[in-house]
Amino acid sequence: MDQIEIHFAELVDKYSWSTVRTDRCGVQFFWKHILKQDWHWLNIIRIPKVRSLPDVLSVSEVAQLINAARQLRYKVFILATYSMGLRLSETLSLQVCDIDGERHRVHIRRGKGHKDRFVPLPDVTYQALRHLWSKHRHPSLLFPSPAGSADHIRQTTKQMSHKGVQNAMKVLVKECGIKKDFHSLPAPQLCYAPAGERFKPSSYSSAAWSVIGVRSLKI
Repeated sequence: MDQIEIHFAELVDKYSWSTVRTDRCGVQFFWKHILKQDWHWLNIIRIPKVRSLPDVLSVSEVAQLINAARQLRYKVFILATYSMGLRLSETLSLQVCDIDGERHRVHIRRGKGHKDRFVPLPDVTYQALRHLWSKHRHPSLLFPSPAGSADHIRQTTKQMSHKGVQNAMKVLVKECGIKKDFHSLPAPQLCYAPAGERFKPSSYSSAAWSVIGVRSLKI
């Protein structure tokens, strides 16, 4: 066992954790299934947990994305996700009944940890959501799947595609020349508001109002 400890100590100094993990699994298999001995791998090596902070977009970068998006649904998606600090699935799952315009708040259902919560609703986001809904008039969904005719969109039970939104966001980030690493990050992190900026409609109002003002954009 001492020799194995020395072996792994040398591996840690010279190779990546993926190489160490592969080597450890091989030794573990040999030890347990060939030698038929108990394996105490926790006493030999424990691969540390690496917690990386995601890259996030500034207010001006989010405004760039809103202006660069060619389809109304993506413009409103970016605005809603960023201004209210939502996750991708939370934005796509929004329904008409979740929007409380009178109290300026949105009911987020079954969010992280399967918990409900209320978030503030900026007026400019409320107006953008109303404008998007006026284009498709779905009885319940705010972000229905755009596939098919207008009648089909109003009757669909499907939301916009998660994968489609992720791909669109990555394309927009690239087109805007934003030099941040989003290769392995989900779409919510692409437009997650930095601390202290989440509920400042004035910071991105010009881009947001351009969403509402453009009447010819398709869903």
